[in-house]
Amino acid sequence: MNFRQLEIFRAVISGGSASRASELLDISQPAISRSITDLEASLGFPLFNRVRGRLVITPEGQLFSEEVANAFLAMDRLKASSLTIRDLGSGHIRIASLAAMGSTLIPRAIKLFQEEHKGVGVTLHVDSSPNVKEFVAKGQFDIGLAADEIDLTGVDHQRFASFKAVCVLPHNHPLTSQKAIRPEFLHREPFIALAPGDRARTELDLIFRKHEAVPSIVVETPNSSTVCALALEGIGVGIANPIAAEGYSERGLEVRPFTPDVHFKSHLLFRPDVQRSRIVNAMAAALMQARSLPPTGAKSQRDLI
Repeated sequence: MNFRQLEIFRAVISGGSASRASELLDISQPAISRSITDLEASLGFPLFNRVRGRLVITPEGQLFSEEVANAFLAMDRLKASSLTIRDLGSGHIRIASLAAMGSTLIPRAIKLFQEEHKGVGVTLHVDSSPNVKEFVAKGQFDIGLAADEIDLTGVDHQRFASFKAVCVLPHNHPLTSQKAIRPEFLHREPFIALAPGDRARTELDLIFRKHEAVPSIVVETPNSSTVCALALEGIGVGIANPIAAEGYSERGLEVRPFTPDVHFKSHLLFRPDVQRSRIVNAMAAALMQARSLPPTGAKSQRDLI
């Protein structure tokens, strides 16, 4: 039994006769008859009864035709899958991201990606930058987005973005009258600080010392999004990644530029053990494009500040 015999058998079933199968497959009618005879010999049971020159399918042939139909459906699925793999490399992609971008920039990138690749599923996991790096290094995720303070050993990587820090303040805070916030303005102010070890926190500490400013730290947190949430509740002021501040202004958070500049830098991370598939490259391109898009509902990135 071979694939060609099954194809001929299927053509006889769908065409209703050997002559019609001959037309469908563009082969001679004797070749059709020989193929059916050979297939019956290999199976050990008749597929058709020959009645007055016509082929009448047997009960066994009917049961066998149902299995053949299922086999061809499976082949069709294999062909569709092979086209997806050829064009994209996979039917699913897994992304891990630091919190600052996991609910803002990443969703915009996924929207861009799925506009071009509607049949590809996406898994998004938000975690700390060190964990994101480990997930990608171990092959648990295809692509990662992490802050630049992590050790990049064990992953392929490229610089992703550098965003200028902003100062986030509660509504009606006295400093909202300022167009930009300077370090000395924060002297003795209740302050929501990033966690020690964060590169932006280290830069800020140096700037505060240089300007002889000593904010009164009331909370420390590793996430810019948490800084924004705490400031919104009136707990203090903070310095945050502007991407993480998206959506808080509509709820009453005040956002101002901070000077001198402090940057939140990040990297795209890739698995080191495999060549990047087309689907991974497509998602990386969508992430790069999303960097320059304004927040949903905003006219530009400047609407953040």
